[in-house]
Amino acid sequence: MLIAGPCVVESREMIFRTAEKIQSITRRLEIPFIFKSSYKKANRSSGKSFSTIGDESALKILGDVKREFGIPILTDVHSEKEVLMGAEVADVLQIPAFLCRQTELLEAAGKSGKAVNIKKGQFVAPEDMALAAEKVASTGNKRILLTERGSTFGYHNLVVDMRSLPIMRRTGYPVVLDATHSVQLPGGERGKSGGQPEFIFPIARAGVAAGCDAVFIETHPNPAKAKSDASSQLKLDLLEDLLKQLVALDGTMKRFRSN
Repeated sequence: MLIAGPCVVESREMIFRTAEKIQSITRRLEIPFIFKSSYKKANRSSGKSFSTIGDESALKILGDVKREFGIPILTDVHSEKEVLMGAEVADVLQIPAFLCRQTELLEAAGKSGKAVNIKKGQFVAPEDMALAAEKVASTGNKRILLTERGSTFGYHNLVVDMRSLPIMRRTGYPVVLDATHSVQLPGGERGKSGGQPEFIFPIARAGVAAGCDAVFIETHPNPAKAKSDASSQLKLDLLEDLLKQLVALDGTMKRFRSN
């Protein structure tokens, strides 16, 4: 499965163009696809950074994408109030990594009845994500995904420990490898995050080889012009090549495991 889309809703035209391109690729490659874009970014390094075009406007665009293309939608929520707003549009509510221990937020997301994707905090051990999942499951909602997105490695750097994927799978919930946030250099560009996008391909391949259930990729037609995470999003034109590699690798790993 692929979870992909631009980091944040910037405009209707860009979101529709990106959704159409990803859907065309995933249909050809027969990959299940969830469209991801945040209607608001509430955890930017600087208060001067772009956050949203407006909550209602951005959510309407995501709802229109869902109706136009018939694809499920994933978006971030940052508070119990936002859970109510996001649940009106999204099929999957995403708990940002910095908020993965927020009990009331996790419980509110669970009570929404929507699937909940919990991103593992950069400061959290993979085995401790079972506790975050339990908070959602305590509401009776067990439609849970757990996402690896890199761990803090000194200042302004992340490292991906592939052991986290099989460790989190012990919970019984599907595990996602976020190949784009994993290449971030948090706060590494004077008030905003930098990145090393040249490592997106090898990290994504490593995640598939390690047995992740889905890959998460933020992608943008022109990452250099992106209003958020410009240094870590994958250029949209490169997505098909990456997915072809991942599909081939996934097939090899499945044959290997079946022998």
